[in-house]
Amino acid sequence: MGVYPSGPGRKGIMADPNCIFCKIAGGDIPADKLFDDGTVFAIRDINPKAPTHVLVIPHEHVEALSEADSDLVAAAARCLEAAPGIARGLAVTDSGYRLVANQGPDSGQEVPHFHLHILAGRHLGPMG
Repeated sequence: MGVYPSGPGRKGIMADPNCIFCKIAGGDIPADKLFDDGTVFAIRDINPKAPTHVLVIPHEHVEALSEADSDLVAAAARCLEAAPGIARGLAVTDSGYRLVANQGPDSGQEVPHFHLHILAGRHLGPMG
């Protein structure tokens, strides 16, 4: 992990040059971003688990919350702040949506970069 500038007008941020989400954040991999405020961005999941499945991802590389310093925890928390507005934009607030954050391999996390899943578009049933 290192600090390097990514994308147009971006200042140096903590990023992992091998992380697909960092590459998307930096503009090195093109993506259809549904939302981007410079701190977090949202993209559709390429392997959706519901009719609406969007990922909310911090630009900062936050690998494990349990090992993150306060600045990285704040970057991850911004995902939670942005999620309701993104859900409104997806028109799923009336019927409801689920926010999921997986941490570590036993949780099913596939990319080791903190992100939230917004799941909606059908009855999701109980957790577990």
